[in-house]
Amino acid sequence: MTAKRRHPIGGNWASLLLPIETDDSINFEKLGEEIDILIAAGVDGIYSNGTAGEFHNQTEAEFDRIQSMLCERCTKAGMPFVIGACQPDAMIQLDRVRRAAFFRPLAIQVILPDWWPVNDLEAADFLARASKVADGIALILYNPPHAKRVLTPSELANICIPCPDIVGIKLSDGGAHWYGEARKYLQEFSLFVPGHHLATGMSKGVAAGAFSNVACLSPRGAQRWTDLMKTDLEASLEAERRICKFMDEHIVPFRQKAGYSNAALDKLLSAIGNWGPVGTRLRWPYRAIDEAEATRLSEIARDELGELFFAP
Repeated sequence: MTAKRRHPIGGNWASLLLPIETDDSINFEKLGEEIDILIAAGVDGIYSNGTAGEFHNQTEAEFDRIQSMLCERCTKAGMPFVIGACQPDAMIQLDRVRRAAFFRPLAIQVILPDWWPVNDLEAADFLARASKVADGIALILYNPPHAKRVLTPSELANICIPCPDIVGIKLSDGGAHWYGEARKYLQEFSLFVPGHHLATGMSKGVAAGAFSNVACLSPRGAQRWTDLMKTDLEASLEAERRICKFMDEHIVPFRQKAGYSNAALDKLLSAIGNWGPVGTRLRWPYRAIDEAEATRLSEIARDELGELFFAP
């Protein structure tokens, strides 16, 4: 499968999270410090403006400043980076793609226009136009579980195969049937599965990597775990079982029972890991999980997932 992929992009990608102040401003000094920490952690790459990066809740001037800072620091350090140009409005998103291309990232991540769900013809047309605007930069389609249309592997193939600049897809995985469909229809793309399922995705011969929630918890630990998959898949699968158990028991209930967003969960993970100056605060009107929960869960995480926090 790997030899047939359009692009070798893969591995453990860490999300750039926005440090939000009490007045809802972005603390760019802390953001720069965060980028430097992620670079020093040796992750396979850094990406901006995913859901956890609050792409849906920032101005265009802020978007430009975030990407400029990411580009400058990563280019200087030789760190691969991906820019998320995602925006629910199609025309604003196209303009973000155009501006993102200026920074020459490894790839640009896009979503399908999201206020009204697009049909297959509209989706393919959007991706074709985004490709023209991207000026030769590869594209990654982000189709998360909360999208207005969550596409099956065959549907993704229908809209992505005609677009040669689409090299990867970030998506949610499923059971054995889903993995079979993914192998059948999407073998030429680098597939990015949820971070806490990465070992399973690798073991199925499907996943190329993850834009990783595990890296939100511990960038260095997520990288060690990803590297372990190359040499000891069984050990990495055993670690995955414990990671999933921790997520199911301690993180997912904040969404299922209290209605917090996925971005709130990812910022909670970063606060539990306590590796950088991010905090749990989200920009208004979205609610943040109390920092006290991070303090409470920090000891539990280190007890149950010690290898993510301490070098072997």
